[in-house]
Amino acid sequence: MTMGHSENYTLLCDFYELTMSNGYFQTGMDKQICYFDVFFRDVPDGGGFAIAAGLEQVIEYIQKLRFSPEDIEFLRGKGCFSEEFLRYLSNFRFTGDIWAVPEGTPIFPGEPIFTVRAPAIEAQFIETYVLLILNHQSLIATKSNRIVRAAQGRPVSEFGSRRAQGPDAAVLGARASYIAGCASTACTLADRVYGTPASGTMAHSWVQMFPDEYTAFKTYCQIYPHSATLLVDTYNVLKSGVPNAIRAFKEVLVPQGITNFAIRLDSGDLTYLSRKARKMLDEAGLPTCKIVASNSLDEYIIRDLLQQGAAIDAFGVGERLITSKSEPVFGGVYKLCAVEDPAGNIIPRIKISENPAKITNPHFKKVYRLFEKDTGKAFADFITVHDEEIDFTQPLELFDPEATWKRQTFSGFTARELLVPIFRGGRLVYQQPTIEEMRTWCAGQVDLLWDEVKRFENPHNYYVDLSQQLWDIKQSLLSKRG
Repeated sequence: MTMGHSENYTLLCDFYELTMSNGYFQTGMDKQICYFDVFFRDVPDGGGFAIAAGLEQVIEYIQKLRFSPEDIEFLRGKGCFSEEFLRYLSNFRFTGDIWAVPEGTPIFPGEPIFTVRAPAIEAQFIETYVLLILNHQSLIATKSNRIVRAAQGRPVSEFGSRRAQGPDAAVLGARASYIAGCASTACTLADRVYGTPASGTMAHSWVQMFPDEYTAFKTYCQIYPHSATLLVDTYNVLKSGVPNAIRAFKEVLVPQGITNFAIRLDSGDLTYLSRKARKMLDEAGLPTCKIVASNSLDEYIIRDLLQQGAAIDAFGVGERLITSKSEPVFGGVYKLCAVEDPAGNIIPRIKISENPAKITNPHFKKVYRLFEKDTGKAFADFITVHDEEIDFTQPLELFDPEATWKRQTFSGFTARELLVPIFRGGRLVYQQPTIEEMRTWCAGQVDLLWDEVKRFENPHNYYVDLSQQLWDIKQSLLSKRG
């Protein structure tokens, strides 16, 4: 199930998409078949990899892409579009082909994660929305996966709605965080729309509303006996919060045989308080009581807490997850890589820049992920020309990503193509997985990466290399343009 937006997002585009499209139409280039790639240049937070997310919303956008009469009238009022072009837009549909990396897949800089083949206007027009969706959800999925890995198997709940940058950011961010491994969300709408399990405890105001802390805790346990998590830092964690929680648990829940309950810490020195609370709970005969921690957490703080011996069983993470506060932009770009001539021959195109990192990889391409046969671990991604025949049973030479002047030879591996067909001739051919399937896929694919790639600081540079044929084409185009 997807969000049923009443808004028409067709005009959620950069205005130059329309001026260029009008120009293509006026010059007879509207039927020119072209190829665009989405790729990104740097992993957020200096990480070793990112997580792809957002494809489902792109699919929905493509399927609903229509210019309403109100849209056409608005554009007419701008005074810069021909009537013929406006008539063309009134019947606009996406008729092209799209390939993409499935959601939850680890991705690396420089490789296509989304490729479009379509007439020029169609391919050009969808750029803004595609980047908006893929950049946002891939950013939040990447950050969430880092936080989940820092928690070392302890559940992480996404708590960020009230700090998200708008309603869609809250709901879609919760969706992306769940795909990337978060156990639940505080966002109720995300649960209703996408099935990301919503959970929650109580606010400090609940405790303050009652004449005393114990009564607040006892009442909550009576109303929610099978999901009681008590917030113990409204007044004083160790002097009143934990003792009153213990009393409420033992008087209300333990007599019913209930052992599934928890306390939550939302302030203070979480290592010290959790260890003291754990000792108090154990001495009270409540060893099954869990301790949940929140309060401006991120992957680094969680890692430090656990290294310091914090007795924390689960985490709630809000603003630093839902906004990816440490690096709030995912730098995905949408670049032309080829066009077709009238005979259907694919002609590569390249963008050259004074900044070498901004020079694009030309041509219509395929991306293969290579796995060691003996360990099953992924060790490289290999980018080829779309129709290139590669014998992956033979040894393969790859440039060392940390020293590109030398090559390394690999053998004994298997290859899997990363980009899968999504649309053909404007028709959806992809079977959208459930969110649980995407979540399981993500966890499994991250497990296939070496731990060195998953380090938070100075991760191993994963191999992403071009085939010799693609490399030669790129060098040829560079020399011609130079």
